[in-house]
Amino acid sequence: MSKPQVGIQLYSVRDRSEKNFLTTIKEIGEIGYRNVELAGYYGHSAKEVRKALDDAGLNAPSAHVNLTVGDPAIWDNLKKQVEYGLELGLKRFIVPYYPLGDNPTLAGVNKMADDLEQAAKIVKESGLEFGYHNHAFEFKPVEGKLIIDHIFDRIPSDLLFAEFDLGWVKVAGQDPAEYVKKYAGRLPVVHAKDFKADGNDTEIGKGTVDWDSALAACEASGVEYVIIEQEHYDVSSLESAKLNYAWFKERGWL
Repeated sequence: MSKPQVGIQLYSVRDRSEKNFLTTIKEIGEIGYRNVELAGYYGHSAKEVRKALDDAGLNAPSAHVNLTVGDPAIWDNLKKQVEYGLELGLKRFIVPYYPLGDNPTLAGVNKMADDLEQAAKIVKESGLEFGYHNHAFEFKPVEGKLIIDHIFDRIPSDLLFAEFDLGWVKVAGQDPAEYVKKYAGRLPVVHAKDFKADGNDTEIGKGTVDWDSALAACEASGVEYVIIEQEHYDVSSLESAKLNYAWFKERGWL
């Protein structure tokens, strides 16, 4: 299969986005990126964001969208986000986190699955696809089965896709390549994040993830997008974005 396209999650440059989001979009395009995943719009209209993306030569197929779990207006809030996403021209909505708690029970896991399934139905009815992005806690066992597998077994594949964060899969003690293979066909997007042995994330190739096997699995499994994400930096967020771009470019992915 062909190599997935490479992009960057704009949460990686949130410090710059908070100051001037539209300028940050321009800076990301100037690095050479052609794909971004959004994580907030910083008060700008869909029309303004769309123009900034177009001017920068950027494609934005997906966005992270928080579920306001516990809020009575959770589904109304989601519908408003969907309306914005449709105007912006997104293809996929992805929930980046669910507040399951430190000591999850099967009842809690089932509630999480129910909420994600309800959200998926709302999003799918609009014509968008819906996915879930993991951290490490989803790989804890609950009654003999990992939470992540509970979730994806309970919710039909036509409603919910996986966006595995390969760094967090590694932190959770699992093999990223094996999890990519396990959910091949249900995994259009992955996050490329690397972690040092001390638990802090770092630029791609400087941490503990076996990227040769992970990226080979992505290519073989039909992953469409590999989205770089970094939350902590030894240098500036923009410099890290440049270093991560260079890493993929040196290997013929860009």
